[in-house]
Amino acid sequence: MNPFYLIVLAIVVGFILIMSLVARYKRCPSDKILVVYGNTGGSSAKCIHGGGAFIWPVIQDYAYLSLIPISIEANLTNALSRQNIRVDVPCRFTVGISTESDSMNNAAERLLGLTSDQIQELARDILFGQLRLVIATMSIEEINSDRDKFLENISKNVEAELKKIGLKLINVNVTDIKDESGYIMALGKEAAAKAINEAKVSVAEQDKIGEIGQAEAVRDTRIRTSQANATAVQGENTAKIDIANSDAARREKEAEALKIAVTAEKVQQANALQEAYLAEQKAEEARASRERATQQANIIVQEEIEKQRRIIEAQAEAEKTRENAKGEADAIFAKMDAEARGLYEILTKQAEGYDRMVKAAGGDAQSAYQLLLIEKLPELVKTQVEAIKNIKIDKITVWDGNNSKDGTTSTANFLSGLMKSVPPLNDLFNQAGMNLPEYLKGKDLPAAPEAADDAI
Repeated sequence: MNPFYLIVLAIVVGFILIMSLVARYKRCPSDKILVVYGNTGGSSAKCIHGGGAFIWPVIQDYAYLSLIPISIEANLTNALSRQNIRVDVPCRFTVGISTESDSMNNAAERLLGLTSDQIQELARDILFGQLRLVIATMSIEEINSDRDKFLENISKNVEAELKKIGLKLINVNVTDIKDESGYIMALGKEAAAKAINEAKVSVAEQDKIGEIGQAEAVRDTRIRTSQANATAVQGENTAKIDIANSDAARREKEAEALKIAVTAEKVQQANALQEAYLAEQKAEEARASRERATQQANIIVQEEIEKQRRIIEAQAEAEKTRENAKGEADAIFAKMDAEARGLYEILTKQAEGYDRMVKAAGGDAQSAYQLLLIEKLPELVKTQVEAIKNIKIDKITVWDGNNSKDGTTSTANFLSGLMKSVPPLNDLFNQAGMNLPEYLKGKDLPAAPEAADDAI
C-alpha cells in the first residue's frame, strides 16, 4: 500500500478518535447536578456541581438532577396539639435538592430518575409527618403567639428528614391556624381586650397628665398676664400724659393752620365763583347760539322737507288721477264697444230673421207682421191679466137700486168698468190690421143678473 494513503488514514482515524473523546467530556450547568454513575472508583455515583467531567465510554454514564425549587402545599388538618386540641395548619413549603456533598449523593441514590411530581409527592409525605410531630410537642399558645419558635421547630425536624433523601428546606410559610373549639379565636379576643384595656388606661393616664399640665399652664398664664397688665397700665398712663401734652400742642398748631386755611379757602372760593360765573355766562351765550341754530335748522329744514313731500304727493296724486281717468275711459270705451257689438249682432240677427220671415210669407211684409203679432198674443193677454191681478181688494160693497137706463145692474157696470181700465186689446189688433174673434169682443156675453143685493 502506498505510504501516503497510510498517513492520511492514520490522520483521519486519529481525528475521529479525538472528536469522540472530546464529545465524552460533559459540562455541568449552574442549575443542575451532574451525576456520573458506573465505574466511579468504589462509590455508587459521583456528583459534580459546576465544572465538568470526562465520561469514559462503556464503563460510565451520566445524568442530571435539577436544582429548581419545588413548591409544596401542605394543608394539615385535625392535628393534635400538646393540649389535645385539634388544629388546622395550612402551610406551604419550598424545597430543593441540596448542593452539599453528602446530600447530593443521597439525592443521586434516591431521586435520580424521578420526575418533579414524584419528588414533590415524596417530600409531602415527609412534611406532613414532621409537621404533626412538631404540633404535638407545642401548646396552642406557643403555636399562635410564638411563630418564630414554631417555624424553627418545623425547620429542625423537617430538614433532618429531607436531608436523608437529598432535599433541603428553603422556606416555610404558615398562612393561618384554626382550631375546632375556637380556642385560638378566644385567645385573640382576650389579647385584643387586654390591649384595649391597656390602651384605655394609657389614655386615661395621658389625659390626667394633660389636665394637670393644662392647669399649671393656666396658672402661669394668669400670673404672667397680671404682671404684664400692670406693667402695661403703668406704661399706658405715662403714654396718656405724653399724648395729652402732644394733643395740646397739636391743637394749637391746628388752630393756626385752620385760620390760615379758612382765609385762603374763602379767597379761593370767591375766585372760583367769579370764574364759574364767567364760564356760565359764556356757556349760556354758546347755548343760545346753539339753540338758535337748532331752531332754524329744525324749522327751515322741516318746512323744506314738508314742501318737497307735498310736491311729490301732488305729482303722485295727479299721476294717479290721470291713470284712473285713463283706465275708466278705456273701461267705458270697452263697455260701449262691447254693447255696440252686441246690439249690432242682435239687430243683425233680427234683420236676418225678419228677412227670412218675409220671404217665408211670400214677400208680404203685412202678413209677416201679423204672424209676429200672433206669436206675441199670449204675452199680450198675459200683460192685460197682470194689470188687474195684483189689485188688492179686501172688501167691495155695492148698493144696487136698479136705476140704470139700459137695464144693467150696478154690479155688472162695476165689473165692466174694471175691465175697461185694461188697455183695449181690440184696438191693438185693429192697428195691426187684425180682427179679434167675436167672443173676445164681448158680444156673446150672457145677460147680467138683474140685481145683486149681497155684498161681494
